[in-house]
Amino acid sequence: MQLIVLGTDGPYPGASKACSGYLLSYGNTKILLDCGSGVLARLQCHQDLNQLSAVVLSHLHYDHISDLYVLRFAVDAARQAGLRSGPLPLYAPPKPADVFSTLEYKDNIALYPIHGGESIEIGDFILSFLPTAHSIPCLAVHVAAAGRQFVYSGDTEYFPALVPFIAKAHLFLCEASYLQHDIIAGKRNHLSALEAANLAREAAVDKLLLTHFAPGVDLEELLTEARSVFPRAQLAREGGKYLV
Repeated sequence: MQLIVLGTDGPYPGASKACSGYLLSYGNTKILLDCGSGVLARLQCHQDLNQLSAVVLSHLHYDHISDLYVLRFAVDAARQAGLRSGPLPLYAPPKPADVFSTLEYKDNIALYPIHGGESIEIGDFILSFLPTAHSIPCLAVHVAAAGRQFVYSGDTEYFPALVPFIAKAHLFLCEASYLQHDIIAGKRNHLSALEAANLAREAAVDKLLLTHFAPGVDLEELLTEARSVFPRAQLAREGGKYLV
């Protein structure tokens, strides 16, 4: 499996940056995980849109979905030009229902609700989902192919059930929105870099890749905090390619 990081920022993109978006590929299967602001332009630097197998959304906050609304136009144009035969499959939590209902566009999106505890097959991948602790329904995503395991945290607070879901992943892509002093000060709905690193250590993952950075945050401070308990932690780099 190969992961290409398209965007790392949240809840909005910093200058010349993009929000959450990750391209995961193996064989002929290419899945876009989240599609935040700025992701579509980055995606086209690496992938023919017409060969995209599916989009999977961790949750329906706009820093994770906003470029989907223009990706739909690209799918429509491709189908009119005969470059894509069918609609683009889109998998997403069905709540908030008012947002979920806006995701379809003509007949160009095949919309499928996903829930925690489910497993689905998309091409060469088997995906399973775990509900996280966030302000709206959100799913962590486990992807398996050819004996390799990748896990994406989505957005979440720390909770113990994450550990067995992540266990022994070859690559754990985890949000690190805060520093630990932010958690102590009462901030919620996201992880600190220290909490992300503790999860990686407890789950005995091979690699930890931190993402979902607030614009202006001191990334070196985040990395130092994570490496204090998980020395192999890295910062996700936009445009970076990582083998799982």
